[in-house]
Amino acid sequence: MRTFTSVRFRLTAIYSLLLFGLAALVVGGVYTGLARDLDDEPVSRTYEVQLVSPEGIPIRQETVRAEFQSFEHLVNQSALDQLRSYSFFALGLLFLASLGVGWVVAGRVLRPIGWITGVAREIQATDLTRRIGLGGPKDELRDLADTFDDMLGRLESAFDAQRSLIQDASHELRNPLAVMRTNLDVVLSDPDATVDDLRHTATVVRRTTERMSRLVDDLLSYARQGLPDQAWERVGLAAVISETADEFRASAEARHLRIETSVTRDLEVMADRTALKQALANLAGNAVRLAPEGSTITLACGLAEGWAYVSVADEGPGIAPKDHEAVFERFWRADGQLEPGTERRTGLGLTIVRQIAERHGGSVALASTEGGGSTFVIWLPPSRS
Repeated sequence: MRTFTSVRFRLTAIYSLLLFGLAALVVGGVYTGLARDLDDEPVSRTYEVQLVSPEGIPIRQETVRAEFQSFEHLVNQSALDQLRSYSFFALGLLFLASLGVGWVVAGRVLRPIGWITGVAREIQATDLTRRIGLGGPKDELRDLADTFDDMLGRLESAFDAQRSLIQDASHELRNPLAVMRTNLDVVLSDPDATVDDLRHTATVVRRTTERMSRLVDDLLSYARQGLPDQAWERVGLAAVISETADEFRASAEARHLRIETSVTRDLEVMADRTALKQALANLAGNAVRLAPEGSTITLACGLAEGWAYVSVADEGPGIAPKDHEAVFERFWRADGQLEPGTERRTGLGLTIVRQIAERHGGSVALASTEGGGSTFVIWLPPSRS
């Protein structure tokens, strides 16, 4: 039953009717024209007869009319009957031939659509890399396939962006949660904690929750508009360095690390304060996680060659020069850096740092040698008075 409702069957019927109709018109026209011509033929003839004497002397000339009506009519009727029989037989053959031709032509016309349908069935929601790639002449079906390929490309980009957003958001939410948990664990495990200690911890937790709230707001904004809003303002880099150091001091002390700061006062940049703190927190978090116990982590800001900078320096394992570019790629991890029991991270932190720096019109650089520690520097255009 499905065959009789398919597009191919309908196209076959249309092609067959068109071909058969044209053939019927041609054959009918030939038969009609021939029948009319035969009916118009005269059915009698007139002849001039010269009478002569036996001696061959002309006597007179007479007109003789010969009638062939009955015989000629029978001949014409027989010819028309045979022509009609042949015409009906030819029309029957043409009808069958038109069905076959229509079926074949419809199949060839619909073959690209069948290819598009097959590829569409094979495409999975988790794998949008497949393309139709129809090829052939630049016709309507090629345009349809190319449009479908373009749509798949846009869907793949959208899904990749969505996947990246989820990964980045997960990474960014884990960092402030770890900061809050560490600070709360430290103050709760200290039976001699003073009111000032509790107030300091509460301040750190509050700043961290504000950063998390901003991230959640960005996620909602991205879902509604496609891009997170940025709150550009004049940001004092010394305050950002101080707040970040306070947030990670408890985590550093838990690993017997020292956090020092070196700042230039009154140095401001036009920036998204929360995003800038995200970038600095990622660098500080990596330093606290990888630096050896008893070493020092230095957070600094300053001005050099007309550019403002914030930096995080550690005395950790360092990064080989060949990996200085790869370290900012998504999901990159250095081989052999993780010690047994060390938490494996997502490899998104430095990628996020680079994105934030570039979004501010700056860049991020790395100075490191294997075994000699690392210094990450975020360069930013300074605020103009």
